[in-house]
Amino acid sequence: MSQGGAPLIMSPLMWAPEVWWSLFGHFIALSLMSIGGAITLVSDMHRRLVVDDHLLSDGDFTAAIALAQAAPGPNVLFVGLFGWYAGGIGGALISMLGIMIPSTTLALAVARWVSTRRHWLSVQAFQAGMMPVTVGLLLATGWVLTPPVEHVRALMLSVAVVVLVWRTRLSLIWLVAGGALV
Repeated sequence: MSQGGAPLIMSPLMWAPEVWWSLFGHFIALSLMSIGGAITLVSDMHRRLVVDDHLLSDGDFTAAIALAQAAPGPNVLFVGLFGWYAGGIGGALISMLGIMIPSTTLALAVARWVSTRRHWLSVQAFQAGMMPVTVGLLLATGWVLTPPVEHVRALMLSVAVVVLVWRTRLSLIWLVAGGALV
């Protein structure tokens, strides 16, 4: 936990079951809402871990996401880094279990169910309806991760990408490459 709003530096081997239970409860609840992946819920993770519980600093929060996105492997690795910063090795393990168990179990069950019912109009409507939800969650994530002085520029860039995707047949890989250059 914190003292005076600043996160405590924890040893990786520190015994912190109260932090672990807090992380596990938060990530298990978020897991079932992570439509589009865990990255879509970064704004809520920031609110809880940085603003409310002071388990991480803003810098640690952003660094964990940047490091996990740069590393090879699944993009959910930032959750393990959040747990590492907040509760050492135990925090990393419990955070990953919390974010992975419910969503993985549900995804496997639903994928099996949907694969046999793709032709149903209700299944097609649900999939189409979830697209704007995922886009909105991704925009909220981008807003949290963008420095406040860059919000207008980031919004303009997002609108430009949306228009390009919508109105042209430009390959998405070129837009990703352009984003990397910007």
